[in-house]
Amino acid sequence: MVGFRPADVPPTAAVKFIGAGTAACIADLVTFPLDTAKVRLQIQGESSGTAKASSAQTMKYRGVFGTIATMVRTEGPCSLYNGLVAGLQRQMSFASVRIGLYDSVKQFYTKGSDHVGIGSRLLAGCTTGAMAVALAQPTDVVKVRFQAQVSAGAANKRYQGTMDAYRTIAKKEGFRGLWKGTGPNITRNAIVNCTELVTYDLIKDALLRNTQMTDNLPCHFTSAFGAGFCTTVIASPVDVVKTRYMNSAHGQYSSALNCALAMLTKEGPMAFYKGFMPSFLRLGSWNVVMFVTYEQLKRAMMAARHNWSTSR
Repeated sequence: MVGFRPADVPPTAAVKFIGAGTAACIADLVTFPLDTAKVRLQIQGESSGTAKASSAQTMKYRGVFGTIATMVRTEGPCSLYNGLVAGLQRQMSFASVRIGLYDSVKQFYTKGSDHVGIGSRLLAGCTTGAMAVALAQPTDVVKVRFQAQVSAGAANKRYQGTMDAYRTIAKKEGFRGLWKGTGPNITRNAIVNCTELVTYDLIKDALLRNTQMTDNLPCHFTSAFGAGFCTTVIASPVDVVKTRYMNSAHGQYSSALNCALAMLTKEGPMAFYKGFMPSFLRLGSWNVVMFVTYEQLKRAMMAARHNWSTSR
């Protein structure tokens, strides 16, 4: 076919599945220090039960860049990538489902119709988000535990490695420990997935219809940045509760709701927006890297597929 353009050919479900997981891993490699800083700020001020947490402990981290600087100074630069292996495992399984299957599930709900309403988009986002959590929850638990772990020598580490973390959690907390926080994580990811994917979808459609933009890099960048901001505003409270509950010691909270109530009574409503700036910096930059990479990977993979089929 002369003049073949990948943008003119709809990518297959397999291309979207593989492309989403790969793009998410690349985005995680770029933004992981921001995610680690977010986790540290979210759990800051969480005491083991007393309201008299020392001011040194309470204010150990100040702001996203202050947190990163403190971690580099006290724990070394590698501490910013604590949990990276589990994070990449999570993205390869998690993003492949929640992002890669989004279009296919959306088409299933609309029965192939060209008209896609907001309800179908939201339903597809909730569905793929829940499916992804069911598959990848253990990797998320391990990632959060590593990011919250202060690097203080091998003998004092909570876990010695990624596989050790999976084994230790299963042994000490039972098989259910690996799925700890599934409820708030499903809630969080339903919210994130709907906001992130639906907002990206809507902004991109609006830009293509109402501006001179075409389906190219500036359009993808603008749509991804807008989706990142909207997602951070809506999802931050659930994200903080999810992080606290996943990182908690066995028996510290009876449920995710108990964790949220403890935060509200001990730290006030603003506790639900702890780590907002690193969350926005991370989600905004993550969305930009992920969606831009995803769009380019889809085109590259479709071009490679076309070249392979025509050369046979």
